[in-house]
Parts: sequence; structure tokens; C-alpha cells
Amino acid sequence: MTNKLRYGFAAMLSAIVLAAGMMSPPAVAQDKAGWQPKWTEDGQLVLPGGYRKWVYLGSPLTPNGLNDGEAGFPEFHNVYIQPEAFAIYEETGEFAEGTILLKELQLVAEPQEDDGSRYEVSGRGYFPGAYNGIDIAVKDSSRFAESQNWGYFNFGHHAPPYAETAAAAPTSACAQCHIDNADRDMVFTRFYRLLN
Repeated sequence: MTNKLRYGFAAMLSAIVLAAGMMSPPAVAQDKAGWQPKWTEDGQLVLPGGYRKWVYLGSPLTPNGLNDGEAGFPEFHNVYIQPEAFAIYEETGEFAEGTILLKELQLVAEPQEDDGSRYEVSGRGYFPGAYNGIDIAVKDSSRFAESQNWGYFNFGHHAPPYAETAAAAPTSACAQCHIDNADRDMVFTRFYRLLN
């Protein structure tokens, strides 16, 4: 094949590819309610997928090393909110019905000091280790009116894989602490700068 034929063939192929791209059907708009929680027939919450791509709010940490070895929540708490729910919160200052606050637990990396800290190239501190569980809070006033409109779910406090579904925890297990101590609408907003 001569150079002239090669260039002509390449130009024709480029034109076909370009035309095909122009003629492809427009993207279908996603269902606006698609970000809402999914439930099983018996009322269990389905663990959402793709949550590590949601809006990241922060990672509070109360390590064992600073709590006499008995911290109630010794892992990093990596907290995420759906982008759609976050956009509504930014606009209104309110958590919309269907908001999910997902907390993935992450162990503190193996300690080297008595206080649970270790040394890395950045210095001495607390560094994230293995994933170790998921807890979720869902705002749904029709389901959880008795716990001030939020339900709380545990998908396992262990390494992945996590449970695929979970039933709501009793009010005394999680909701009561939020009722007694949270800042705004059952959420500890003081720990998450994006919510202030």
C-alpha cells in the first residue's frame, strides 16, 4: 500500500469514527430518585455501591492509645454522603429525605508506640490500616419517626465483604446517642467542615 493510500484510508476511517460519534443517541438522564436508599421487601436497607466516590466528609478518630486502650470507636470513621443529598444540603442547610451518611471504619495501622502511634515518612502519628466495617444512617421520617427521623444500620464490624442488607438497629443502640449529643438534625456536624 502506498503512502497516499495509507493517508487516504486513515482519513476515511477518522471521518467514519467521527460521524458515528455524532450520530450516537443522547445520554439518558438518570432517574432523579436513583440516589435514594434501596430497601428489601421486609424493610432492610441494601448496602449502596460506589460509596467511596460519594462526597467525602471527614474521618474522625478516637484511638485506643489515647483512651486507655478502650476507645468506644477506635477506628478512623470515613464518612460519605451521596452527591445529590449533599447538593440539597448545600442549597438548603437541611438533610433531605433519603440522605445516607455512610461510615466506613478503617483500623489504625499497627502501632509502634504505647499510645498507638507509629512512624512514617511524614512523622509520628496515626495512619489508616485495613477496612473494618460499615455503619449507615438514613433519614426517612416515614420509617423512623420514633427516632427523630433517622434509622441506623450496621453492615458488619469486620473486614470486607460486608453484609448485603441490614435491619435497623434499636433506638438504644445508636439513635439515642445522636438524640442526646448531635449538633443538627441528629448529625454531629461539628466533625465535618463541609457541613458547617
